[in-house]
Amino acid sequence: MSTTPDRPEAGPPTPADIVGWWLALGAERWFVKDTGIDEAIRGRFGGAYEAAAAGRLDGWEETPEGALALVLLLDQFPRNMFRGDPRAFATDALARAVAGRAVARKFDAVYDNPVRRFFYLPWMHSEAIDDQELCVTLCRAAGDAEGLHHAEVHADIIRRFGRFPHRNVILGRDTTAAERAFLEAGGFAG
Repeated sequence: MSTTPDRPEAGPPTPADIVGWWLALGAERWFVKDTGIDEAIRGRFGGAYEAAAAGRLDGWEETPEGALALVLLLDQFPRNMFRGDPRAFATDALARAVAGRAVARKFDAVYDNPVRRFFYLPWMHSEAIDDQELCVTLCRAAGDAEGLHHAEVHADIIRRFGRFPHRNVILGRDTTAAERAFLEAGGFAG
């Protein structure tokens, strides 16, 4: 059995290809560490990621599906494609900008939870407390209890440490004694 949804390759992916593939993958597999999924994303969507990062897909922002595809390409997919590498976070600011414009246009409201949450994850992934608080507010307003729980957990870590300790090794940052104790006690590991 394949670890990922199959799609015949027929040129560069469209927003529908990206969103459809991600939804077909299924919520139970969106946040697991799975090299098969990571490789599938890299193989299918690596070129689209590069194009999005270079601003060549900005026109996709004009539709809810296109904006969602861009957020996936710039925020979620790099975490899979570049797991354990600083590049996993390289397009986070771009993802927040796209998400901000999409939410301002109420594109997030086109989708139900949990898909809607992907518009908010760029703020959940941020190490800025203002972004974290915005994510909490958005998840609460969306009535997304599961998303709200995760947003609050992320925000608490940023309030406590000012950053995500599990990223320290990847980003070449020193880990404080308090962060080490948190991680060793089973604290959020990304």
